[in-house]
Amino acid sequence: MTPQPAYLLHKRPYRETSALIELLTLDHGRVRAVARGVQRPRSQARAALQPFAPLHVTWSGGGELKRLGLIESRGPAAMLAGEGLLCGLYANELLTRLLPVELPVAEVFAFYTATLEALPRPAARAGVLRRLELSLLEALDAEPRFCGPEGQALDPQGRYVFEPASRAFVPGEPGIDGRTLKLLAAGDWRTPGLAGPAKAVTRAAMAPLLGSRPLRSREWMHQLAARRRASQA
Repeated sequence: MTPQPAYLLHKRPYRETSALIELLTLDHGRVRAVARGVQRPRSQARAALQPFAPLHVTWSGGGELKRLGLIESRGPAAMLAGEGLLCGLYANELLTRLLPVELPVAEVFAFYTATLEALPRPAARAGVLRRLELSLLEALDAEPRFCGPEGQALDPQGRYVFEPASRAFVPGEPGIDGRTLKLLAAGDWRTPGLAGPAKAVTRAAMAPLLGSRPLRSREWMHQLAARRRASQA
């Protein structure tokens, strides 16, 4: 096969020298594969197969679990640390949990690439994560509809809560005001004050897909925030 641009989402040891891996690929979406021998200390593939590093890969096999072939670096890994690293781990965990195997998601791949490029800059993190979440929701046909359940327009002066069954908004308190929801619908991410409402909307839309099992990366973020508050007290 032609080498595919890819990123490593998750890796865990398998037998003595191999690993089970999850990849995000340009044309094939999430791919599960066995990387044989990659755990050997002198393996060249081991150095390349790192999170947040752009790769070229090939694989073989007709089942859901492939056998990884070529593993080549196509550039340096994103330099992430602290909160930026946790944001990257969140993106990886989200894609691993929600993307079906081998669902083509070229737009998600593009947004993921843009996310890694932006995460080293604190001011850019919230916006790129929300864009990635929305692209994922769109790929799953689960994106929020910025209207009422029957398609009716939102009142800019009203307040609304997300209704998972219709993926739309119904009047409710405390809710989000209709003006803010209209700005989010237009993709106006630069307006001050939208970061919190945007996060609330995407979390509400993803909640039915994630189920009751929490994201470990979110727990790590909460722990980091708690440590920061404690250090400032």
